[in-house]
Amino acid sequence: MTGSGEWAAELLSMPTSAWADYLSAHSGLPGPRANLELVSAFAPLADEPTIDALLATGDEFHAMCAGAALALRAEDAASEKRARELATDARWRVREGVAQGLQLLGDARPAALASIVDAWVDHPHPLVQRAAIAAVCEPRLLRDPRMAALALDACERITEHLASQPPEQRKTPDLRTLRLSLGYCWSVAVAGDPTRGLPLFSALDTEDPDVAWIVTQNSRKKRLSRLLDS
Repeated sequence: MTGSGEWAAELLSMPTSAWADYLSAHSGLPGPRANLELVSAFAPLADEPTIDALLATGDEFHAMCAGAALALRAEDAASEKRARELATDARWRVREGVAQGLQLLGDARPAALASIVDAWVDHPHPLVQRAAIAAVCEPRLLRDPRMAALALDACERITEHLASQPPEQRKTPDLRTLRLSLGYCWSVAVAGDPTRGLPLFSALDTEDPDVAWIVTQNSRKKRLSRLLDS
C-alpha cells in the first residue's frame, strides 16, 4: 500500500476507536522514515475527539498525525492555536506533522495557508516561524505564483528576524533549528520564482555569519546551483 487514498480507505473501513492501534502498527516507526502517506490520509478524516484521544496517548506518531489534522483545520481559531502550540513541540516529527498539515491546507485552500503563514512568520517563537517556511517552501505549492511570492517573502522576513537576534541568542536550539530550515528553504523559494528570487537571494547580507551560512548551504543545493550558474 503506497497511496494516501488507500490508507484512507483502510481507516474508513474500521471504527475510529481502532485508529490509534492501526496508526501505531503502520507508522513506519521505529525506522528512518515515518509513514507520511498515512499522516496525509488521516488528517482530513479525523474529528476532534479522535485528535484529542491521539494526543492523550503521548505517542510521537499519534501526535504527528494530530498535528497534521489540526493544521489542516487551522482556518478555525481554536485549531490554529493548537497547531501553533504543536509547532513548538520538542519532538521534531510532531513539528513536521504540523508543516505537513499546513501543506495539505495549501493544496485545498491556498488563501487560507497564505493568511496563516503571513501571521506565523512574525511570531516571536522561532519554531512557529520555522513551521511557516517549512510549510510554504514546498515545490508543489509554488506552482501557484501567489504561493511562490509568499515563500520568498517568508524567507526574507524570517532571515531578517534571525539576523536581528543577538549572538548569544542564536546559539539556542530553537534558533539553530530555524537556521537549519533557512539553509534549504531559500533554495526552494528561489527555484519557485527565479526572476524575483535570485536578486533577493543575492542581496542577503553575508557579512552576518549566520546569513553567510544560509547562503552557502542553499547555494550547494542543485535546484539553486543550476540557477546561479546559468
